[in-house]
Amino acid sequence: MGEKRHRNHPNTLTRCALRSADPSRDWNVFTQIFAEHWAGVQRLSPRYDTRYDDGLVEQLLGCGKPEKMGDIEYRCLHGGEGKPLAAMSGKSSLCLRCATVYVDNWVSPVSKMLHEGLIYRPIVVTMPEIRRPTFSQHAKAVLSPFRRWGVRCLDDVWSRIRGKPLTGGDIVVMQTHGRNGQSTPHRHSIAPRGGGEPHAKPWVHRDYVPYAMLRKQWQGHLLRRLRQPVKTRAIHRLVDTCSTRYRNGCVTNVQQGEVPARYQSLARYLATYVVRPPISLRRIDGDEGQRVTSHYRSQKTDRVERARGDVWTFIGRRIQHVLPKGFQRMRYYGVQATKPCAKIKVMIQDA
Repeated sequence: MGEKRHRNHPNTLTRCALRSADPSRDWNVFTQIFAEHWAGVQRLSPRYDTRYDDGLVEQLLGCGKPEKMGDIEYRCLHGGEGKPLAAMSGKSSLCLRCATVYVDNWVSPVSKMLHEGLIYRPIVVTMPEIRRPTFSQHAKAVLSPFRRWGVRCLDDVWSRIRGKPLTGGDIVVMQTHGRNGQSTPHRHSIAPRGGGEPHAKPWVHRDYVPYAMLRKQWQGHLLRRLRQPVKTRAIHRLVDTCSTRYRNGCVTNVQQGEVPARYQSLARYLATYVVRPPISLRRIDGDEGQRVTSHYRSQKTDRVERARGDVWTFIGRRIQHVLPKGFQRMRYYGVQATKPCAKIKVMIQDA
């Protein structure tokens, strides 16, 4: 047993992620880019000249540095010598090191929300490419509705197949970036295969997902509802263009259902997207002052591609994916919501 004392930091120990005070070389490269060029980015893009963004960058630059974030001192109570120190993390959403430590913390609570006996499918729905700039410009107005639209879309799909209203649910994570850091908003979820009838006990299992119907239903929900939070003529014209250009519906990806024994892997699949940053440390190949080189695996070619661009673009592709203050990246809906989950757990197990 040992005693630990927290110094120079107002937060409690339960909120701290322990980090070594000696950052890696790659970590130095990433933080140095922000330290040298953040002021220039704010001059070029005044939208990022806010107290909130400044605070995130300050936490990023101070992460793992005892003189800025404080540290924890450990002392052995059974004759051990020395007092090892562990530096505090900044917990900034920009910080690449802080992100990875939280995956394991998410897996356990997500696993507890999955109903024993149901088959779950990972489902991804996206936004058409020509709509992505609109999403980026109106992120605060569109983020939360975009997440809810997928829930209603799945309920409509199950109800059409059954011929009567069914209510399902899912656990959702919002993701706004692609593999190269570009804006590619999409919605990751794991959803039970089926639904329940309102005011009735039986749970209805469905063995398949009609992909063509799902694509068309998602397109209809997305285009029809996008007019509500963003009421401009440009949006109306864009919706009409999408309706004619994407006649087969929007892109969706439905993976094979997982059996209950794989709950941990399902939870880890979803939890990974909660904390996945736009770029990882291992993908940064070099910093040449005004230009940054990185690599990524392209989804189109399945090959490793090299990206070399100016430092302003590199920082911009990181900061544009910072979600609004207070926005919860993961949410539970329908039968997966906290209160309904407890009420219908017995009903679902009986089914």
